[in-house]
Amino acid sequence: MAVAKRLIPIEPERHADEWHIAGVVVHADPARLDPVRSAIEAMAGAEIHAGNDAGKLVVTLEAPTMRAIAAHLEYLHRLDGVLSAALVYQHNEDADSMEEEMTDDHAP
Repeated sequence: MAVAKRLIPIEPERHADEWHIAGVVVHADPARLDPVRSAIEAMAGAEIHAGNDAGKLVVTLEAPTMRAIAAHLEYLHRLDGVLSAALVYQHNEDADSMEEEMTDDHAP
């Protein structure tokens, strides 16, 4: 099991009243891109949304606390082959609102 899955809790805690979402741009050594992708895909709460052969990846992280987001970022920085991991967006929501159904009032 990947270290990040074992050490970084991402399931909402019973007392957690927030849910955090972060957008990160990861720049990896193109020669190490496949192992970096695999490591990120193995992280609980991480998703790769886009990438290119030059080593740029657009990643989102989800976790119940800002501390868990920070731990994810630290893990990304320490991955072999990662040149940088830049936090470009962070948002938190009330955990209860994550259960609400969303509607698009502007949809045709």
